[in-house]
Amino acid sequence: MTIDLHTHSSVSDGTESPADLVRAAAAAGLEVVALTDHDTTAGWDEAVVAAEDTGIGLVRGIEVSTRYRGEGVHLLAYLPDRDDPALRAELDRIVAGREDRVPAMLARLRDLGIPVTEEALAEVSPDNQVTGRPHVADLLVRLGAVHDRDEAFARYLYDGGPAFVDRYAADLVTMLGLVTGAGGVAVVAHPWGRASAGVLDEAAFTDLAAAGLGGIEVDHLDHDRRARAGLRTIAGRLGLVVTGSSDHHGAGKTGHDLGSETTDRAQLDRILERAAALGSPTGLAGGRGR
Repeated sequence: MTIDLHTHSSVSDGTESPADLVRAAAAAGLEVVALTDHDTTAGWDEAVVAAEDTGIGLVRGIEVSTRYRGEGVHLLAYLPDRDDPALRAELDRIVAGREDRVPAMLARLRDLGIPVTEEALAEVSPDNQVTGRPHVADLLVRLGAVHDRDEAFARYLYDGGPAFVDRYAADLVTMLGLVTGAGGVAVVAHPWGRASAGVLDEAAFTDLAAAGLGGIEVDHLDHDRRARAGLRTIAGRLGLVVTGSSDHHGAGKTGHDLGSETTDRAQLDRILERAAALGSPTGLAGGRGR
């Protein structure tokens, strides 16, 4: 069984609609796919319909922006109750933080001589519910200021870059409690591929497991062989689920093709069982993978 547990649609910073993403996953031979847009569940309903039409199994999820010991950490929340008031309120706060910084980023780019506007940004990403740096990058591409998203980040939008503006992110330990309280299973995303590698050592994972962490995304293109081996060892010692996934963004992120990294069925079963034990009202949608 081919299972990919981390993808994004145009509702956040992917380039395919939720339905098109699910159809593409089925066409690629996946039997289960997770939709994990940034900080929002707005694409779930459309994805469920497409999953039922194609017969693919769909895991409804979110990639949540959090902070731990001063560094950004992305947390994959699988199968939570999206109507849980506490979780909903915190996601709304995160999204507001994303939206609030956009005018400031555009102003900094204008100060650099690049004629960006909020109206032009809206034309670049008309379907998204969560505006972020990738959308600003796409606008820079459209204006001819850069060739692609990677160059936009490398020149202007990287953390601390000339157009970077910080934003609110939830405390990781607090978010673990909110996700599990909503019946969801929390898996830290690509922990050793980015700045979070500096704070997520084995001692940190031990503390996070005690706070409700359910798993580690081990097999990710940001992780080399050594990182994967180390994370797999830590997950084994702590009894955490091990996942693998493409982190697919459509045309917005090259090299992350659907199914390029996958999760074992036994690990998905552990996620489903843990969610059921936590009282999640959200099961696997669609057909295959049940």
